[in-house]
Amino acid sequence: MVFELDLEAKADATDDVPSAADVLDGRGEITIDELFSSSFVTQYTDFESFDEMLAASPSDASSADELSLIPDGTWDEFVAEHTVFDDEEAMVLAVRDHWVAEQLDL
Repeated sequence: MVFELDLEAKADATDDVPSAADVLDGRGEITIDELFSSSFVTQYTDFESFDEMLAASPSDASSADELSLIPDGTWDEFVAEHTVFDDEEAMVLAVRDHWVAEQLDL
């Protein structure tokens, strides 16, 4: 399954799309836990939370703070096996789009 979300088309169909500054509302950084919301994780992975996904991965990582402990190739294989995505890059792009859509109520 491929994740597709046409944000541009949805934004064009909406009358009042806030600016990026309004969406970010002064936040300097968006945390991994915010991006990988339970709605995203349960819909597109075999897990209930991102921390559960990390804990199940073949690494020593048990939370989003320890994501860097997972070797890239190992993580890509794990993502392909336990999500609808082919690799980490596809999952990261999808979670970005999902987060933006949620912030804009699209």
